[in-house]
Amino acid sequence: MRSSVWLVLIGAILWGTTGTAQALAPEESTPLVVGALRLLIGGGSLFLLIYFQKRLSIKGIPKKPLLISAIAMALYQPFFFSGVDLTGVAIGTVIAICSAPIFAGLMEGVIHKRLPDLVWAISTVLAVVGCLLLFQSGETVTFNFLGMVFSLMAGLAFAIYTFVSKDLVTNYPSDVVVAVVFSTAAIFLLPILFVYDTSWLVQSSGAISMLHLGLIATALAYLLFARGLKGIPASMAVTLALAEPVTAALLGILLLGEPLTFVSGFGLLLLVIGLVLLANKPKVLNYITARKKS
Repeated sequence: MRSSVWLVLIGAILWGTTGTAQALAPEESTPLVVGALRLLIGGGSLFLLIYFQKRLSIKGIPKKPLLISAIAMALYQPFFFSGVDLTGVAIGTVIAICSAPIFAGLMEGVIHKRLPDLVWAISTVLAVVGCLLLFQSGETVTFNFLGMVFSLMAGLAFAIYTFVSKDLVTNYPSDVVVAVVFSTAAIFLLPILFVYDTSWLVQSSGAISMLHLGLIATALAYLLFARGLKGIPASMAVTLALAEPVTAALLGILLLGEPLTFVSGFGLLLLVIGLVLLANKPKVLNYITARKKS
């Protein structure tokens, strides 16, 4: 389990670099285009890798789960960015990121007829509260109902992707599954690239940012996440993915000069504590069992 936990955490840490990469991209870049391009580059690179390795075969892999995973990943991009656009960065991000573990826990209870354990519950509460405090800001909060629905749908889309992909990567080659899912998701979002301006890609900062987002923060990150997903429950993986905002916050402070207030600093601490507890779940469960016996 420990190696699986680390793979998911490293994948989430790589996701956490997306905000900084986007901030360093040209001002003309738009979130929807960035979201579509990162899937195109990430999915396309994985597709080519599998193709040249002569391993591009989906024979035996259930097509319906592949399609559902691709649709969920494709929908996550516009739902997330639309939610952020309508409600503001802080509240949109909080709703999307923090709702995903809750959806995952509910789905595990409904689909597998079991509720996640106490360690997951405590860790998730700490991480979600920490995330709420971390993303508090001085921006005007806009309670836009449609924007909140979009943000919730983004969280649900990520939870669905994780749950459906869990069975696929457990029973079939994870790199093939991720390559097919992301290539298909990229095709769904391809029309965006014909509607919005993409001329900023010829600038060096634009090209470098998108290569990082596509190859590192998407292809490599989701490969690691998929391989880690094999050894842990989907609900646990979604909560561990909250390492993403931790990384984003630290990079914002260290590289972009963003301020760290007492409240956001306390939120960061709670988030880290929640992740550490969950990453060491076997030890925590053994400790709780030993305390009960004594």
